[in-house]
Amino acid sequence: MVLTKGDDFPLHQTPEPIAYAGTDRNFYDRYFFNGYQPDGSGFFAAAFGVYPHLNVADAHFSVARDGVQYCLHASRELNMERLDLSCGPIRIEILEPLQKLRIVVDGEGIKADLTFTGRAFPIEEPRFTLRTGPRTFMDLTRMTQNGLYAGWIEIDGVRMDLAPGAIGTRDRSWGVRPVGTRDQQPHPGGAVFTFFWQWVPVHFADRSTLYHVNQTAEGHTWNTSATIVPDGAIADNLIKAAGSMQSSLQPGTRWPEFGTLTLDGPDGAETLKFEILGRFQMRGIGYTSPTWGHGLYHGPLAVEREDFELAQCDPARLDHHHVQMPCRVISDKWGDGIGAFEQLIVGPYEPFGLKDFTDLG
Repeated sequence: MVLTKGDDFPLHQTPEPIAYAGTDRNFYDRYFFNGYQPDGSGFFAAAFGVYPHLNVADAHFSVARDGVQYCLHASRELNMERLDLSCGPIRIEILEPLQKLRIVVDGEGIKADLTFTGRAFPIEEPRFTLRTGPRTFMDLTRMTQNGLYAGWIEIDGVRMDLAPGAIGTRDRSWGVRPVGTRDQQPHPGGAVFTFFWQWVPVHFADRSTLYHVNQTAEGHTWNTSATIVPDGAIADNLIKAAGSMQSSLQPGTRWPEFGTLTLDGPDGAETLKFEILGRFQMRGIGYTSPTWGHGLYHGPLAVEREDFELAQCDPARLDHHHVQMPCRVISDKWGDGIGAFEQLIVGPYEPFGLKDFTDLG
């Protein structure tokens, strides 16, 4: 497969890069962004999703500031127009496909104008295909790109300009995953659904890295990749590596406590140690949100602001399990870096001693 400029537009209908028509009602096409100051503070994220068979588009923007996460949610009828990348007060602009995009927000006291510029060509991650019995639960393609941000964010009249060197990561994913209203049809066979996910982009002075892993409840890996990306690299210069993560949970949560990532590339092995600096709840941009989950229908147009204190988030709630943690990263080869540690664990996971859906670390 080859990524093209067309893959930066929400036109996909199958998990293949721009190509073939599909019929699965769970098909989606999404933009995701995260970003933060060079010291890891001021973490923000955005998501914009298109669901062609549900005829719905939705968008979310959220920023963590001084212990509070401020969120803006929007949903509208798609009206079968997939190139309209606006949803109420949130819009995405593609300034240069595969390189530069803009996020504009203006609603409910939350405003932002942010421009993302890629540090190198995007990474095409290996195709994600997961089945539960005969059902296809996931079948999707993702491209991920580390980059720099410029711009500002304003909350209730208090504007913060991003510092020079503000960084983050964006991805584009398309294919099939559960969206919209949950399927109520029982699934014969008694299989217990589980999902383990870690996704870890890291920035250094002249390069960046990306590692991800999906595992079964027993800890067996079914999808993973690791890539080293020199600044300015074209597609042929992305460096594939082997990666493995050792991590633990914060007591009483399903949130990561620390991590040690080993990357084994052409120049040998290196070790990256992660020190958690904060926490961002992915519920703030729709992931696992009971009210603003991706693809849910809210009518012709709906907009809502949601604020919550991070210290008050109950780690036992399913919609609080999915997090991204800004981290200081120390490499034994490249010195200090900064990155994000995303984790979602649903159901049992033997390596952490989680026996069911309610167990906590």
